[in-house]
Amino acid sequence: MSISGRKQADSAAPRGQLERDQRAAPGPSDREPGLSSFSYGGNELEAMAEARNYYRWILSIVGPYVGKRVVEIGAGVGNFAAALLQATPVSELTLVEPAENLFPELARRFSADPRVRVVQGFMQEDAAFEGLSALISVNVIEHIDDDREFLRAGFTKLAPGGRIIIFAPALAFLYGSLDRNFGHCRRYSKTDLAGKLVTAGFRLEVLRYFNFPGVLAWFLTGRVLRRQTLRASSVRAYDRWVVPWLAKLELRWTPPLGQSLLAIARKPLAGE
Repeated sequence: MSISGRKQADSAAPRGQLERDQRAAPGPSDREPGLSSFSYGGNELEAMAEARNYYRWILSIVGPYVGKRVVEIGAGVGNFAAALLQATPVSELTLVEPAENLFPELARRFSADPRVRVVQGFMQEDAAFEGLSALISVNVIEHIDDDREFLRAGFTKLAPGGRIIIFAPALAFLYGSLDRNFGHCRRYSKTDLAGKLVTAGFRLEVLRYFNFPGVLAWFLTGRVLRRQTLRASSVRAYDRWVVPWLAKLELRWTPPLGQSLLAIARKPLAGE
């Protein structure tokens, strides 16, 4: 079984709505005034909570690029954020989640962690969203209609030298029942994602496929069997028995294809 569910959700809200006029008041847990009602309807988040080795695998690559002041867009219920806080020296982490049915659990999960601020909404005009060392999007950008605007908005939030970290579904031919049920607008090729990042002003540092065996697993699950979601037992088995050795292999060998695509891009320094 492959691993690449809808970890976080921001797509079913007004698509492409990345900026809001209202500002959230400072605090560890904020709800943006006037935020339109939006609930995420996917049911794979519980399954993805089993993907602990998978998240550690992602962080083994992206960890050195994260920095101290980070925003994760579409934090869901905090599965990736929890791994991020354990694996990196982040000192200030803002978690953004628009879904009203996910936000309360996210806020409760990190209510006792002074490093974390939780915001219900999008990328507001807020001090927490300026001068960032990193902006992270894990299985989120594929849900956004106007992904180019998302990248342009992200570029403005980063400090010079800051990085955007994108982890997204790869290969258009894999698009099937799982993607439709999870609300994916697209799956990415290297050329597509790289072109959009460069157009937004970024300079690419890392662009690689991820999870080679997941190509066949996702094709069978979403195109042949036409399943609608991920099973927790399948995710747990893949995470326990496949991911540990696969992570070691792909850290030494860059696969020609993969179920997912990882991109890390930097905002140039002034005058660069």
